[in-house]
Amino acid sequence: MVAFAQHIIPDVIESEARIALSHYPELANTPIEFKFKKHIKKSTMQAQPKFSSVFKSKKNRSYKILISERIKIADTVYYTKDMPTEIMIGWLGHELGHVMDFEQRSGLNLIGFGISYLTSKKYIRGAERRADSYAVNHGMETYILATKEFILEKAGLTQKYVDRIKNFYLSPEEIMILVEERDTVSKD
Repeated sequence: MVAFAQHIIPDVIESEARIALSHYPELANTPIEFKFKKHIKKSTMQAQPKFSSVFKSKKNRSYKILISERIKIADTVYYTKDMPTEIMIGWLGHELGHVMDFEQRSGLNLIGFGISYLTSKKYIRGAERRADSYAVNHGMETYILATKEFILEKAGLTQKYVDRIKNFYLSPEEIMILVEERDTVSKD
């Protein structure tokens, strides 16, 4: 386990986490713990504020990014730590997008976020698309696109899971539109 500044990162994903974090300089002093967990329901990773910090001021909040130790795809079990580097960076970048979203919210709003996320598919879709948007706007489109390609085309996931990803997250085409918009604005 390596701790840099405010970040606690398991050694096995330190390089990938550092690359993802480098795209979010605003989070350099934000306490974030990356932690492996045996199993996360319906997900590979999950970002959330630490409960003890929800009602602290935004600048004093801390977060955790839970990472499932393994994922089962069709009949094959993949250990998350063995994922290709580019894909791991994309996943972590997406989760850091959630942290960016959380940073904008009050404590009460975070509680509402959690309840809505658990009860509304429409809310999940908005939250996941916001996280993707943060990642793309922070220059992570190559990693996000690689992760999407892996999930949608290479991993051999069930059609039900692929449909879920297509419904809740930005499509590769939407990502490219965001990149064009971002690049147009930065040229002006």
